[in-house]
Amino acid sequence: MAYKFTLRGKTYSFKDLKILMAKASPARSGDALAGLIAEDNKERIAAQYCLSELPLKTFLEDLLVPYEKDEVTRLIIDDHRNESFKSISNLSVGEFRDYLLSYKVDAETIKNISPGITPEMAAAVSKIMRNQDLISVTSKIEVVTKFRNTVGKRGHFSVRLQPNNPSDDPKGIAASIIDGLMYGCGDAVIGINPATDNPKEVSKLLKQLDDFRQQYEIPTQTCILSHLTTTLEIMDKSPVDLIFQSIGGTEKTNSSFGIDLKLLQEAYDAGKELNRGTIGKQMMYFETGQGSSLSADAHHGVDQQTLESRAYAVARKFDPFLVNTVVGFIGPEYLYDGKQITRAALEDHFCGKLLGLPMGCDVCYTNHAEADQDDMDSLLTLLGVAGCNYIMGVPGADDIMLNYQSTSFHDAMYLRKVLKKRPAPEFEEWLLNMGIMDEQGNRLEIPEQILKLR
Repeated sequence: MAYKFTLRGKTYSFKDLKILMAKASPARSGDALAGLIAEDNKERIAAQYCLSELPLKTFLEDLLVPYEKDEVTRLIIDDHRNESFKSISNLSVGEFRDYLLSYKVDAETIKNISPGITPEMAAAVSKIMRNQDLISVTSKIEVVTKFRNTVGKRGHFSVRLQPNNPSDDPKGIAASIIDGLMYGCGDAVIGINPATDNPKEVSKLLKQLDDFRQQYEIPTQTCILSHLTTTLEIMDKSPVDLIFQSIGGTEKTNSSFGIDLKLLQEAYDAGKELNRGTIGKQMMYFETGQGSSLSADAHHGVDQQTLESRAYAVARKFDPFLVNTVVGFIGPEYLYDGKQITRAALEDHFCGKLLGLPMGCDVCYTNHAEADQDDMDSLLTLLGVAGCNYIMGVPGADDIMLNYQSTSFHDAMYLRKVLKKRPAPEFEEWLLNMGIMDEQGNRLEIPEQILKLR
């Protein structure tokens, strides 16, 4: 179905909904690479106007990726909750934007309609919103998850302690963990990207983290970000807390990752059987990123931000403990500079939260992108205001294993101080009891019991 809009006497025609969505997207290098970007700002504005007048129910009828060819599309349509959609079913995309920004619409209202919102609806409304709008809506939303502690409560802000090491050296990893704990990091998860996916080595890392956690009674969860098949292989003999997997927004993208919905379901069921959580059972950890479908030649002519939003439907299916968009990791071919990275991060956070996910963000960039740490400081602050659940804590903000720039332990302390946010409640209590921080969140002198860790 073609869509048309007349702007200042000129009629713009968009041959189908995929093209309309792509042309309405804020400019980014990945869509330009795919040949989907608007020719100029006039065409982009015309597409945004046209999109704003589209009824939300259009996205239940005009499917961007064919139902019969894609299991993610089938998941989106088959799991759609019409009862939750009913109260907004008569709205256009533009009216939905106004609805979300209304002072009358609060966190509970959004939670109630969330199961009725498809990823494409979320992506569409984000395309006609300013950054301020995206922040305003997500700042209302609270998505709380529990395993050994509670992440996502309003007024709290968590950190994944990321002690990656290029050779998985136990001493190097331990040093980074201790450093991170001294700055109050690690309440989201202590999670390592392993240098190798070898099951034996992954098991060693899991045991190291679990022994450390138990010895000092740290109320957090651990994770080795190995492939799902590796985790399943070692699950019966290794201390697996969170189950990790990268996911995408199409069946073909997920196939490029070596997974499908059936395998994810198998891992989810197996993780539930472990029953390692003490205060909750949410144990899935997913990472996403704009551009993954395009890089896998699995985008079906759909823009990268809409496909990213579709990945959140996959995540939502498995009630995750953590989800994060690794926003600038894929490189400038997909998000060229600091401006594009910032916009993409706010969109991803908005779409994920709107769909009911516990969204975090790896505030990051590769060294060949037109971005620097000032851009990341700005994005970090914006996400903190927007109510992001957690960020990464990397020694010196420089991941020496993955070779990209992220956020540091100091960055997390900065954000908590300026926005008056606190760690996860159970983790904060541990920090106080260990003498690492005071009631105001100030870092104290390294206490005697921590010196012993060295």
